[in-house]
Amino acid sequence: MIAVVDYGVGNLRSVEKALQAVGAQVERLTDAERLPIAEKIVLPGVGSFQDGMEGLRRGGFLEPLRQAAQAGIPLLGICLGMQLLFEVGEEHGEHAGLGFLRGRVGRFETTALKVPQTGWNQIHYDKAHPILAGLPSGAYAYFNHSFYCQAEKEDTLGWTEYGIHYSSMVARDNLYGMQFHPEKSQRVGLTLLRNFVERC
Repeated sequence: MIAVVDYGVGNLRSVEKALQAVGAQVERLTDAERLPIAEKIVLPGVGSFQDGMEGLRRGGFLEPLRQAAQAGIPLLGICLGMQLLFEVGEEHGEHAGLGFLRGRVGRFETTALKVPQTGWNQIHYDKAHPILAGLPSGAYAYFNHSFYCQAEKEDTLGWTEYGIHYSSMVARDNLYGMQFHPEKSQRVGLTLLRNFVERC
């Protein structure tokens, strides 16, 4: 069973449908009671960092997610879900994140480009990983975000150019993150989700 964590931030139906399309058995969880039996966990979400952390706190997810991460359960963060894996978010002041990955989440500081970044952009990578199987470097995915993850180099799996060179995919042990929306990224997104389900 793949648990999709519903912590009140964003419409999760498209994520569920995309996972089901690649053969996953999906269960949406609004509280943490069944999280310990999940084989894998997906943490999606849109909205602010502060609201995301508050939603996880209200749903009782904070400690069960930490336990799952420490136990080696594969955990995929999507968009806001990826950002929450980090130590600190800078949206509307500084707020502590889950702290599973080192780094901060800061706002794009550019006057030359529109913020939020909304639309298709490329994911580049230069090292092989099971979650990238069948995906060429430079493939396009769909983005919609104003803040980006300032990840450690060794945790960066893929990067994107938008005024700066930033981490758009991360991976460390059983932890994975995608800043873009795989559920809206057509074949590229389905390939990544299938790889997470089958290979990670």
